[in-house]
Amino acid sequence: MLLLGYMLLGAIAGLIAGIFGLGGGIIIVPTLIFTFSYLNFPTEVLTHLAVGTSLSTILFTSLSAIYVHHRKLAIDWSLAFKLSVGMLLGGLIGAYFAEFMSGVILQRIFALYTVSVALQMWFAWSPKAILTLPKQLGCAFLGGGIGIVSGLFGIAGGSLVVPVLTLYRIKITQAIATSAVTGFPIALSGSIGYIMMGWNNPSLPESSFGYVYWPAMLGIISSSTIFAKFGAMLAHHLSPIKLKKMLSIVLMLVAIKLFV
Repeated sequence: MLLLGYMLLGAIAGLIAGIFGLGGGIIIVPTLIFTFSYLNFPTEVLTHLAVGTSLSTILFTSLSAIYVHHRKLAIDWSLAFKLSVGMLLGGLIGAYFAEFMSGVILQRIFALYTVSVALQMWFAWSPKAILTLPKQLGCAFLGGGIGIVSGLFGIAGGSLVVPVLTLYRIKITQAIATSAVTGFPIALSGSIGYIMMGWNNPSLPESSFGYVYWPAMLGIISSSTIFAKFGAMLAHHLSPIKLKKMLSIVLMLVAIKLFV
């Protein structure tokens, strides 16, 4: 029964990843927190386990979305590589910072971040395209900052990458496609960081590899990789305005539940 639940979660996360350029972590993390609470996992590791597991699933989801966006010729590979240099280091730093936070604090910070994403989606806030992209070093620092936040929260960074690239005069479809690429280095370094930080933690449940819970990870990726392709294809044909409004309501309710 739990496996089916993980697969359903993966399907939803995959669609979100493909349509909006998000990695799905914004949905996966809170859902895993609720699931692990139901399973009575130790509270001191529960949130970190949800974040680490989320990042491990994004590794596979991002590859699926990248494939579809690449076929549509929508990815700015040069820009993606420039950002990825900093994101690899940033993801590790984010995981390192998380280790020094209690599960409750990390959960509440994630809830506040979720509120900001929900409000941005509901009001369709979008920065004006007024800046020029920095050179290699500037892009690396930009990617590093995004990587730290993403590694801390267990997300692929799409909710940050897309508006930031829009600010730098990148078309929205290209920004979404490029954010799918940058989700991979964040997920890779973040996953490694959470595995290292949770290594040999005696409070972790069985079937854990550091802060990655294998049953949930395998269940989620079995469906997320498939549905990420569908989401990426839909992103090129649908206006996501109504979907964003619906998702923003769900995210706001999730954030309230996480915070209290």
